[in-house]
Amino acid sequence: MKRNKGKFHGGLLMAVMIMAISLLAGCGGNNNNNAPAAEATAGTGASASPETAAATEPAAEPVTVKLQLKWVPQAQFAGYFLARDKGYYAEEGLNVEILPGGPDIVPEQQVAGGSADIGVDWVASLLTSQEQEMPLVQIAQIYQKSGLVLVSKKEAGISSAADLKGKKVGNWMGGNEFEILALFDKYKLDSNKDLNFTKQGFTMDQFLGGEIDAASAMTYNEYQVVLESGIKTEELNVIDMNDEGVAMLEDNLFANKEWLADNKETAAKFVRASLKGWKDAIADPEAAVDSVMKLAEEGSTSREHQLTMMTEVAKLIQPEGFDVSKLGYTDAAAFQQTADIALKFGVIKEAANVEEAYTNEIVEMAAK
Repeated sequence: MKRNKGKFHGGLLMAVMIMAISLLAGCGGNNNNNAPAAEATAGTGASASPETAAATEPAAEPVTVKLQLKWVPQAQFAGYFLARDKGYYAEEGLNVEILPGGPDIVPEQQVAGGSADIGVDWVASLLTSQEQEMPLVQIAQIYQKSGLVLVSKKEAGISSAADLKGKKVGNWMGGNEFEILALFDKYKLDSNKDLNFTKQGFTMDQFLGGEIDAASAMTYNEYQVVLESGIKTEELNVIDMNDEGVAMLEDNLFANKEWLADNKETAAKFVRASLKGWKDAIADPEAAVDSVMKLAEEGSTSREHQLTMMTEVAKLIQPEGFDVSKLGYTDAAAFQQTADIALKFGVIKEAANVEEAYTNEIVEMAAK
């Protein structure tokens, strides 16, 4: 029994050894036969081209930025529409949602409340909101000049601001009147005694119908409406707020301070793409208006009107002799003049803290 048991164990051991040798040979054969393929596979993973690597890695999700406009889509905001259509925001990794404005929308409230990240409005309105302790700061100044004028028919006899005495002068009010009040003040005219300062509608019907002697108009919009009505430039007198030294800064970009604290790079990318869009809009008004007309309410405007608007807007963003490298920068003197006029006429009750009201940091970051 013992010998038989030994034979059994010996046979079993021999069988195991034979199987082991076979397995080793098999493994060795597999390694030898597949070595080049294995090395090629490993090499592909280690030295894949950037394109292949990028294809296998999930693309980063674009960062959403919501821009709140002051008014409905028109050439006044063409740079933003064009920047989006040309992919400038996408190139910066941004998904920009452009929210239209209107008579019932206050951009500052939308941004302060978090419904938008960045807004467009006039500086006087921003100063008011800042005084109300809304957490807002200006990050770029797009319009370098005021577009507000007073227009009158020559038959009204208003060849200078001094001639406004005894006349009926219109303005939309609601925060748009302060340059006009500063003009009155410069010429020692009391708006309650020396003339009839009245609320003007958003059309030019009152002026065209002779109900008011001098009407407020933006160079890029209402003034063009007057010309489109058939009245010639030589039949009009125009008082320009810039020439009179009472101009206030208009379209800017401002952000929620709390959002900005965590998103400076995102803000800089947005500003960089937006300024690129504005440069293109100025250089190619036709393309800019293409972007505008896609969004304008059907029947609300014409392509010709928007082209004229774009031409006039360009003069405010990049005035004659303006250093284009300063596009988007806030000029300290112009901002201070706006703040001074705002204080003098009750837009704000206390002098603005100009150092905290705006910053050029984001524009400087965008320029890098």
